[in-house]
Amino acid sequence: MTTATPEEYDVIVLGAGPTGENVADRTAAAGLRTVIVEAELVGGECSYWACMPSKALLRPVAALAEARAVAGAREAVGNGRLDVAAVLARRDSFTSHWSDDGQVKWLRDTGIELVRGHGRLAGVRTVTVEGEDGGERVLTARHAVAVCTGSRPVLPPDVPGLAEARPWTSREATSASAAPGRLVVVGGGVVGVEMATAWRALGSAVVLLVRGERLLPRMEPFAGELVTEGLREAGVDVRFAAEVSALERADGAGPVLLTLGDGERLSADEVLYATGRAPRTADVGLEQVGLKPGDWLDVDDSCTVLGVDGGWLYAAGDVNHRALLTHQGKYQARIAGAAIAARAQGHALDTSRWGAHAASADSAGAPQVVFTHPEVAAVGLTLAEAERAGLRVKHVDHDLGAVAGASLYGDEYRGRARVVFDLDRKLLVGACLVGPGVAELLHSATVAVVGEVPIDRLWHAVPAYPTMSEVWLRLLEGCRG
Repeated sequence: MTTATPEEYDVIVLGAGPTGENVADRTAAAGLRTVIVEAELVGGECSYWACMPSKALLRPVAALAEARAVAGAREAVGNGRLDVAAVLARRDSFTSHWSDDGQVKWLRDTGIELVRGHGRLAGVRTVTVEGEDGGERVLTARHAVAVCTGSRPVLPPDVPGLAEARPWTSREATSASAAPGRLVVVGGGVVGVEMATAWRALGSAVVLLVRGERLLPRMEPFAGELVTEGLREAGVDVRFAAEVSALERADGAGPVLLTLGDGERLSADEVLYATGRAPRTADVGLEQVGLKPGDWLDVDDSCTVLGVDGGWLYAAGDVNHRALLTHQGKYQARIAGAAIAARAQGHALDTSRWGAHAASADSAGAPQVVFTHPEVAAVGLTLAEAERAGLRVKHVDHDLGAVAGASLYGDEYRGRARVVFDLDRKLLVGACLVGPGVAELLHSATVAVVGEVPIDRLWHAVPAYPTMSEVWLRLLEGCRG
């Protein structure tokens, strides 16, 4: 039985990752007394085990490849390899050596209170927090509770020996202190291909096992094809239609022996499972408010949780399954924070499309970059998705290597760009670009897709010469032709 004296706030945020921090920042800026509850490091998955450390590992790979692509620079770097210790040290600096002191200081400077411990819903606008010492605090919210607890890696439940093999997940893959001699990666999604790219460049012999027939199945098919080529050229053994039927690791130490579905056996020093995500909602008290523990949380466009009366419970970021991307979680947090503040001040919400309290961009076009070599950048609908949605569309493809700016970027630049054009509305509804450096082209595509800029207006947005952005001229010509 809870006997602690309740502590009252205006807003309680569960989870201090980028999404939770942004919700708290917005509500605190609106004058609401806000507390954030976190059991791990303030800054969350992105800061310590995902976006920041993974990109710190991947950037040296791209930089070296880019230098080797240009005569003059190629001769300067020669056949040199990455300095693994230096790459890992730089990665460690990106994570602040897994210390959240700086993030905690930011919270305090912003006027946001922090409670360390595991938070659970205990009823309407009520949260209990179990501290590291086993003590319990009870927090109540005058206005809102926001669940921003993110997601966790999923391991398949039915592979014999999996638990005993102690496989890596994304956390171990981004925080490892040394490159394994042999690494098997299971999964052909973003985490799988990025970590195969990074650890191969850092000296590991990598085998990538993919259950399906292509990499990056949620993107345009050519994206997976070009990434497959890049991985194989780097020395990754990419295998399709491959499944792991069992694993063995004696006493939880030493090499891992994998048995594949066809009976082949592989030996590895580490095995990374990159096979999906699940919401961190199994132990946050959802049952106390009539919801099912472990489920994704359904929300409306203001990120208010559906099925809970009173409009006081919010869910932003991965937990609502709208877009499992840090930047979209932060975007949702801005929307949710504004909605909480408006309701607290007695104002009606503007949930019209593109209103101040509607996360419309989640469905209109969530941009994503895959930092492999080559990079993949995409926003909006793929051609197949647009056709399934019943849109009357055409697609235009162009060889990025034929653009003047790309030829400056690399002597033998390989890449491809596609836009999906809605013939009825005369708008772009999707774009996908593959090639070195395309991440920096993505925002222009996002503005075009999310902003629903008419094709005739885009025609007057002149790209500078000579840049890779000139690909837009060729793509728009195809749309207008």
